Amino acid sequence: MMPTVYELDALQELVNIGVGRAASILNEMVGSHVHLQIPYTKLISSAEVQQDLEQQLGIAPISAVRLGFNGSFAGVAQLVFPTDSASKLVAVLTREEFDLYDLDAVKIGTLSEVGNIVINGVMGSISNVLQQHLNYSLPIYLEDTVGNLLTSHDFEIASAAVLIAKARFTIEQLLIAGDIILIFKLGALDTLLTALNLGLEESA
Repeated sequence: MMPTVYELDALQELVNIGVGRAASILNEMVGSHVHLQIPYTKLISSAEVQQDLEQQLGIAPISAVRLGFNGSFAGVAQLVFPTDSASKLVAVLTREEFDLYDLDAVKIGTLSEVGNIVINGVMGSISNVLQQHLNYSLPIYLEDTVGNLLTSHDFEIASAAVLIAKARFTIEQLLIAGDIILIFKLGALDTLLTALNLGLEESA
C-alpha cells in the first residue's frame, strides 16, 4: 500500500509533533534553545534508499543511533548524522573540556542520548496519536557506511518500506543536519496507514 499525499502530510505532522517534544527535552538538557525542524518526509522504495541517502550523507562512515520497535507494527528507527554534524552536536551539547582519551565515550554517550530522545519522541507521537502499542529495544550507537547500516539488522531491507524525515537541529546558530529513518518490516506500513486513516476519519 502506497500512502497518498494526504496520508504523507498526516505522517509528517505526527513526526513534527514528536520532534517538537524532543526539542523541549533537549532544551532543558542543554539549557539553551534547540530548534528541531522536519522540512520534508518521504517514503521511498527499498531499492532507492541507499542511493538517496548516499547522495545526502556521502559514502564515508556516518554516525547513527538505532532503536528497534515492535508491537502493532515493527521495524527499525535510526537517527543518522554526517561525521561533521555529529562532532558539532557533541561539542555544543557537552560544553565540557574532556581528554582525548575520553572523546569516543563522550561522543557515543551524547549521541545515544540525543538519538534516544528524538526517536522516542517521533515513535511515541505515532503510537500515542494512533493508539497503537509499541515496544522498544535499547538504543545502539553505530559508525558505518549507509549501505552497511541499512543491512545490519534482523530483516531484509528489500521487503521493507522506508520513511525518511529530514531533520535539522539549530543550536546557537549552528545548523546540524541529520536524517530520521524509519524502516518498516513487510506489512507494517500497511498496519500503520490503516491506523492513520482510522484516526483521520475519527477526527474529521
